Amino acid sequence: MKPGDCINISVGVKHWHGAVPDAWFSHIAVEVPEKNSSNEWLEAVTDEQYCTLQ
Repeated sequence: MKPGDCINISVGVKHWHGAVPDAWFSHIAVEVPEKNSSNEWLEAVTDEQYCTLQ
């Protein structure tokens, strides 16, 4: 991803937000509500898992 990119995540696609320990990552999320829809918060990443990312 590059600054200014717009990413569209389709309904029903599991995805995570995050970064590796030695790089920055920030985002603005905009949700367009749909009838009979809801968010599903997935499992958290442990500190151990986070520290192994590259």
